[in-house]
Amino acid sequence: MTLRIAVLAETDPNEGRVSATPETIKKLTGMGANVAVQAGAGLRSGLRDADFETAGATVISSAAEAVAGADVVLSVRRPTTEQLAGITAGAVVLSIADPYGNEAELEKLAGTRASVVAMELVPRITRAQVMDVLSSQANLAGYRAVVEAASEYGRVFPMMMTAAGTIPAARVFVMGAGVAGLQAIATARRLGAIVTATDVRPASKEQVESLGAKFIAVEDEEFKQAETSGGYAKEMSAEYRAKQAELLASHIAKQDVVITTALIPGRPAPKLVTTAMVESMKRGSVLVDLAVERGGNVEGAKSNEIVDHNGVKIVGYGNMAGRLAASASGLYAKNLLAFLELVIKDGAIAVNWDDEIIKASVLTRDGAVVHPNFQSKGA
Repeated sequence: MTLRIAVLAETDPNEGRVSATPETIKKLTGMGANVAVQAGAGLRSGLRDADFETAGATVISSAAEAVAGADVVLSVRRPTTEQLAGITAGAVVLSIADPYGNEAELEKLAGTRASVVAMELVPRITRAQVMDVLSSQANLAGYRAVVEAASEYGRVFPMMMTAAGTIPAARVFVMGAGVAGLQAIATARRLGAIVTATDVRPASKEQVESLGAKFIAVEDEEFKQAETSGGYAKEMSAEYRAKQAELLASHIAKQDVVITTALIPGRPAPKLVTTAMVESMKRGSVLVDLAVERGGNVEGAKSNEIVDHNGVKIVGYGNMAGRLAASASGLYAKNLLAFLELVIKDGAIAVNWDDEIIKASVLTRDGAVVHPNFQSKGA
């Protein structure tokens, strides 16, 4: 029986990305798959139904028709049980599943008997780099954050010397030097800003400085131990946070643009910028909060809004990568393709459930929640 792959259209009005592109569809059909794309799935990424058909896919009018008989279902956001109604037991569903805090939804998905994979849980190991959706999407989010800041900031970023006088360079402070933060630093530097950055992970100092930015942090013993074996930031003690906040408060008051990117997996975003810090900034300054969907790093940030607080703008666009839908879709689709190359053998699904990549990312299987992070709350 021929392998069937379904590509769903996103139902969230703020989601412009799509989980396959003509490029990846050609490769999937080359692997022996029949690909069914729900009509209109790529429109917000600049892709017409005809583009998918030219690449070898069949365009299907509804999610139900696309999912019927599918061995694999591809989506950007976690599909609903309604979208997956009629799915074949054992079918593999790939998406950015956002499982933390959504355990009830995982239970519902488990009831479909599909094997649901959270692409954002793929481990950050060397052979899985090409599947790393967090990195591919965060890279674009960091870039777009600087573009949004430049758009809202009423002055130029680079120093400009003119006959009428000199315009000083903008001062940009990036909080969090993960993938998004490093790209924000690089982009702000390319635009000519004076860039500083902070992070609680000691290893980030060298990365920040390699991009031409100055590193700002309280570098005590706790700071030196502030990174997990997986490369993520640990949650810091109240004492450290107080010392760091004091340092950052004086620094933020001098900045024109602040970009916050701090996230802790499975927890609300840490509050880094207080209302008092916002009020210390001069009128016309801009903050961009990339963690707004997890509660935000900036007090007063609101999801999908720009808040004007005493003349300081707090930009809280959710899904920043999705504001570059065409580029983001291209990278995400390649992440999914790489994952599928791991589980498709000789034109059929052949999942090695003991593979470390699979074990780390599968949420549900055979009617149960199987991921260890969610079993105590679910199955």
